Amino acid sequence: MKHLFLVTLICTFTIMVNGQIFDPQSPLHQVLKNNPQYFKRITSNPDSFRVQIIYTQINRNKRNKPSFKDFGYRLNNQEYFYPASTVKMPIALLALEKINELGINGLTRNSIMITDSAAASQDHVYNQPNANDGAPTIENYIKQIFLVSDNDAFNRLYEFLGQEYIQRKLKEKGYPDVIIRHRLQLSRTVEQQAITNPVKFYDTAGNLIYEQPAIKSNAVFEATNVLLGKGYMKGGKIINEPFSFLNKNRIYLQDLHHILQSVIFPEQFPRKKRFNLTNDDYDFVKKFMSMYPRESESPFYDSSYYYDTYCKFLLQGSERTTLFPNVKIYNKVGDAYGFLLDIAYITDPVNNIEFLLSAVISCNTDGIYNDDQYEYDTLGFPFMRDLGIAIYQQELQRKGKLPIIK
Repeated sequence: MKHLFLVTLICTFTIMVNGQIFDPQSPLHQVLKNNPQYFKRITSNPDSFRVQIIYTQINRNKRNKPSFKDFGYRLNNQEYFYPASTVKMPIALLALEKINELGINGLTRNSIMITDSAAASQDHVYNQPNANDGAPTIENYIKQIFLVSDNDAFNRLYEFLGQEYIQRKLKEKGYPDVIIRHRLQLSRTVEQQAITNPVKFYDTAGNLIYEQPAIKSNAVFEATNVLLGKGYMKGGKIINEPFSFLNKNRIYLQDLHHILQSVIFPEQFPRKKRFNLTNDDYDFVKKFMSMYPRESESPFYDSSYYYDTYCKFLLQGSERTTLFPNVKIYNKVGDAYGFLLDIAYITDPVNNIEFLLSAVISCNTDGIYNDDQYEYDTLGFPFMRDLGIAIYQQELQRKGKLPIIK
């Protein structure tokens, strides 16, 4: 198993099975075993669904200091999954970090960010239609990322950061195997992905604050030459050979889990492993991680389309109504190529519940990629909903916890 970064936690993994750590008595395994009506289809043949889960119990002492106990199911860094939109989380955090580290007078996450182009394949962006004020800013892009998982917002931040900065910063924080090497929902060559747009920042009076030229990355990435399935759609026809994830993004589930954990509990991480954020940055990120689209005034989203649980898979699935009104979910979801993911911190102060839960499942039982015939609705969303509910119910029954003090 490759890199695995752990913070201050107690591991309960006890047995090695096929190179994976396994504890059949852990609370996570017991939840899956004791709810066959929800999980038997998946646990009977978990390899075919490429399921991985991390569940973290949280306990607080009398000084309200949290401690963590991790439980895993089929964690395996050698088993590739496409991370989809979950890569937007570290990119949003790094964008805030870069603004802080530049330390330029007047440059903030609310400065107007103009994205220019230096090649025919690049977009130029002078406004942000989804923002009420039309202003393209780091703050507005991050809002869109967490509220509705906007791809264009991610692409603008990717272009502001560049491959080398992303790779170097995540390695410094203990995530050396993360690969974020391409924009989302855009077809570009490897060379085009390596060249980021020129960017300029202005104040509200139109004065130039900071200018960053187009940059060609020299980052070297491990090839993600993974072949999955038995075919894929191309040009309206099925190609009867496995689909290649060559040169795609990669990030391990435990890395995503710990990145979120470092945002929710930064004081429990060594300073060099945290993102360089101000207290106001942390408050801002957590606010929009947990916010429903209808609660946002800027940008405004139509709740008939962007329903409450649009980006809340665990505990909610694809339900159009909020199943647990007391619960707040701080998370980042992803779905693409049949992979469904959610990385979440779930808290219910009324019932003294808090836990971290991250999961990925493949919803492509026919093994054909790019045909848009993925079982998100019949397999993935129900799994995410039922897993979240089962862990939540277990937490309701867990004894001996001290009250959460916020």
